[in-house]
Amino acid sequence: MPVVRRAALAACLFVSLPLAAQTTGVTSGQRAPRLVIRGATMVDGNGTPARGPVDIVIENGVIADVVTLDPVALRRGDSRRPAGDMQIDATGRFVLPGLINAHTHMQSNRSGQSMGGFEYYMLLQLANGITTVREVGAESDTGSIRLRERQAKGELAGPRILVYPNFAAGRKIRTGADARARVRELKAIGADGIKITGLDRDIMAAMQDEAKKVGLPIAHHVGVEETNVWDDIAMGTRSIEHWYGIPDAAIPDGRQHFPSDYNYLDETDRFRWAGRLWREADPARLDSVLAAMVRANVAWVPTLDIYEASRDLQRAQTQPWFQDYLHPSLANYFKPDASNHGSYFIGWSSTDEVYWKENYRIWMAALRDFERKGGLIGCGDDAGFIYQLYGYGLIREMELHAEAGFHPLKVIQHCTGNNAKILGMDEEIGRIRAGWAADLIVVDGNPLEDLKTLYPTHQTQLRDGKEVRAGLEWTIAAGVPYHVPTLTARIRQIVDSANGR
Repeated sequence: MPVVRRAALAACLFVSLPLAAQTTGVTSGQRAPRLVIRGATMVDGNGTPARGPVDIVIENGVIADVVTLDPVALRRGDSRRPAGDMQIDATGRFVLPGLINAHTHMQSNRSGQSMGGFEYYMLLQLANGITTVREVGAESDTGSIRLRERQAKGELAGPRILVYPNFAAGRKIRTGADARARVRELKAIGADGIKITGLDRDIMAAMQDEAKKVGLPIAHHVGVEETNVWDDIAMGTRSIEHWYGIPDAAIPDGRQHFPSDYNYLDETDRFRWAGRLWREADPARLDSVLAAMVRANVAWVPTLDIYEASRDLQRAQTQPWFQDYLHPSLANYFKPDASNHGSYFIGWSSTDEVYWKENYRIWMAALRDFERKGGLIGCGDDAGFIYQLYGYGLIREMELHAEAGFHPLKVIQHCTGNNAKILGMDEEIGRIRAGWAADLIVVDGNPLEDLKTLYPTHQTQLRDGKEVRAGLEWTIAAGVPYHVPTLTARIRQIVDSANGR
């Protein structure tokens, strides 16, 4: 939904305010005609350094103005400041664009057990500062679109939703004509794009050609299949999801060296040998692949977080937020079980973890090289699988981008401005700029120093020799402020009720 731009300064009213402005008039979940976030240090989503203090003026869901304040005038108490119906005191705090989750699955049940509808999923996204999600492979095509419509109308608290249905989705697509018909069907029901997995090359070519004609971008989860990233480069895929297909395209003889008893449909086999894939890629060939992706404008959403259990299973199983926020239906799904996708840790060994640690080192180096060449890297968490909790997985993804060697400013850009480009919405979201959607987060702490301050479960830090709590305080989605501790209290209620506590 396009954002309506406004003449920023024409609507701004200014008053003289004392230095210490208090948070006033704010009700979690309620939009005010005019909200002002005061005295913030701002990190934009374009990779530039922090600046402040600024006052950010929001009107009817849109950023109306960003006012740079004069620190000297503030100290004298004679600064003229914009007025608002609500105000959030962000003095000493950081404000970032709302995070964008470019690879998520909206789920209302796991392991055949209900999670009580979509409230649990939606609240976890908001509590982790996520204001836009790209749903890639819904429980049902039209179900996600109905949720998108309800959210857009304000009937459902949650992030903005873009729906990329799964192309195959249980259908028998045997010919190019079948593929084209499916694309037109998805366009007709209002899909924002298409997610594809394993397709034969002729089917993929017909699908991609028809998708271009109707204006639907493609997100490709490449598997061990006939196609790889060279096909995405040739056909115009918008984004590669995860990483399969990239090292495959750089293996000299074109196929990973699997053992003779390998079975792709056995997930323990599949993920065990996926952990040995990057080591088989030829560095010179890989360089050519990455350069070609950049030339073809194929973006990369790596979802580093979702495979982390493969390199450190114990860490994945004992994440601190599980105790209070992990729904029992999801906990049951995570347990090793061959019938659940991604629950493959049957006979998982320290040898497997060693290979996966090496896999990550090479993968992360490829990501750095891709961005150095001019490639576009995005952020998504793929949570609901493999011990990753919705929303929390995206913050962990950001930490892993930092581990890969990216500066925190670039990490934030990956999850805001870059993701907006991948979604084709970079003139609407992903920035703190007049005329853009009022999607913001207010953080008590410095995320450039410690990305853990973005978690909703607050961290203890030392400041001036004193222990203080730091963490995400407010998520503002389309101008609606949500108090993060209020959101997490409701999530705990849902989990406690499901656990019979």
